[in-house]
Amino acid sequence: MNSLVRPTISIALCTYNGEAYLTTQWQSLVDQHVHPDEVVVCDDQSTDNTVALLNRLAAEAPFPVRILVNETRLGFNKNFEKVLSECKGELIFICDQDDCWFPEKIEVMTTYMVKQPQTQVAFCDAWVTDERLEGRLSRFWSWVRFDESARARWQSGDSMDVLLDGNRVMGCATVIRRSILTTILPVPGAIPGYIYDGWIALVAAAEGAIQFVDQPLQLYRTHEQQQVGVGKNEDPIDRIRLRDRFIRQRSIKLAPLREKQATLATINRLLAERVPNTAPGMAQLHRRLAHFTMRSCLPHDRLRRFQPVLQGLQQGDYKRYADVSANWYAPVLAALGDMLE
Repeated sequence: MNSLVRPTISIALCTYNGEAYLTTQWQSLVDQHVHPDEVVVCDDQSTDNTVALLNRLAAEAPFPVRILVNETRLGFNKNFEKVLSECKGELIFICDQDDCWFPEKIEVMTTYMVKQPQTQVAFCDAWVTDERLEGRLSRFWSWVRFDESARARWQSGDSMDVLLDGNRVMGCATVIRRSILTTILPVPGAIPGYIYDGWIALVAAAEGAIQFVDQPLQLYRTHEQQQVGVGKNEDPIDRIRLRDRFIRQRSIKLAPLREKQATLATINRLLAERVPNTAPGMAQLHRRLAHFTMRSCLPHDRLRRFQPVLQGLQQGDYKRYADVSANWYAPVLAALGDMLE
């Protein structure tokens, strides 16, 4: 960092009834090897002593602090939108009230952004811990299936495809260039399957400008009161047996495909309002949308289904969009079901 020109740094911290955990997170900001140029806090009408605690912590902080208290409760999506819009730094680190950053976090991620000027958004991994920050249960990326294969796809340029399988980006592990905020904000009111951090990731992926720092740089606290977070991995979905594919009603088969198509169409519409259709990641979205549009609109006449389904197989789309945990033959079964059910 010393030999590089350091950009100005903001920390965007949202709070809501966070007095039980805020002191630990705040101390981890104070202990950073590189201090921010400002910490901007937006409190969303806390009913405990969070604001009073913030004022005491700010009075002794080794960095400037601005505390904003919302006149009405905004909810976490709009509260993060507000705090991001208030930040002045060239780099903005999103911060939750209940985690704990390792002392090197700002330094490591700032160095990465300086060395990668084309990257607009970057995110790191975290250790998942319990309510007392005791024990390291697992890496956060393993919870969201951002495994070695997904990371390899991401680095090869398929970040949009990986994100459309499910969000991998945790807001509180993210750093953003202020220059991309004009594209990200305002956060849409309803993004099917995603909240504010997923939206940030989708916009950056559409522009081909999001990367990751393959290192856990914080502790991610899990507790019952957290507003946003992930639980333990859900139980696997029951596999559809081959016999079931030929006895279930066609409307039952088509329902999840139509839901998927509608979700992708909404995301496509929202992104098209912010980024050009020629942006690098949009081609991946368009290809996926076309595939699920085809599958959800196949005619009742089986003979007329063969050509589009075979084309999808030849292009590799059935394999490309199969669930990552599916068996190797699942794409073939899906194609047979589309042709014959």
